[in-house]
Amino acid sequence: MARILGVGVATLDIINEVTAYPREDSEVRALDQRIARGGNAANSLVVLSQLGHECAWAGTYADAPEGRLLLEDLSRHHVDVNCACCVAEGKVPTSYVTLSRSNGSRTIVHYRQLSEFGFNEFAAIDLRSFDWIHFECRNVADLSQMLSRARSAAPTTALSLEIEKPRPGMEVLFSDADLLLFSQAYAAACGWNDPARFLAALSKEIPGKAMVCAWGGAGAVGLDRAGQQSHSAAYMPDFVVDSLGAGDVLTAGVIDGLLGGKSLAEVLVSACRLAGRKCGQIGFDGLGQI
Repeated sequence: MARILGVGVATLDIINEVTAYPREDSEVRALDQRIARGGNAANSLVVLSQLGHECAWAGTYADAPEGRLLLEDLSRHHVDVNCACCVAEGKVPTSYVTLSRSNGSRTIVHYRQLSEFGFNEFAAIDLRSFDWIHFECRNVADLSQMLSRARSAAPTTALSLEIEKPRPGMEVLFSDADLLLFSQAYAAACGWNDPARFLAALSKEIPGKAMVCAWGGAGAVGLDRAGQQSHSAAYMPDFVVDSLGAGDVLTAGVIDGLLGGKSLAEVLVSACRLAGRKCGQIGFDGLGQI
């Protein structure tokens, strides 16, 4: 068991299930609706907790009933919320999700009016007890300071950085992490339509880094510190029920596998299998069961 700190967001997800994604300017009836905890870092921590790790969340939540709901849900999944900060002004970040029952795809409209978790809050955390610190790449200026402090305060702790979408100046952070986790959306925004070529080109700029690029139905590609590239196919269920958060599950699977001493090639296979299991069920519960 490892002790893992996740720095990033937790959101309120309002999920409407529909027969198929509606066309523009139409009205459809939802088949079902549920309200759940979401957010990349929060989702990954919930899965890592189920996989047997001791997890803690560092993020912000609004001083509102919805904010307390997020804390209660994380606590129910045995994720420590003592590092989180309550913000008096602002609203709980909310994702309005349309989930298609025909193919399991999800379309998200996200609303955010809440300050990010900053360096001052991060500086108050005792990092020495953590084996792994995972960061969402969000507020770049503060995150640069966080990575620097983590490296100096906990030099033996592994640091991972999740890059989901482009943000100005974020590339300067890449050299500060041990593991870089890229989304297909980020690679595409950089002009790449092939994850293997994307990672190979990036490794020339920042050699010696472990990297993973998820590519949806095409699985994931990884590059280890020695520059050895590997690929895993996607392991999709017979029927995709809910793809919401599959990337967050993949991230958890990668971190868990590396902490377990597996090679990156082995890690990709187990992480893709775990993400595939997620796509075959509603929500995140039970993913730690074999």
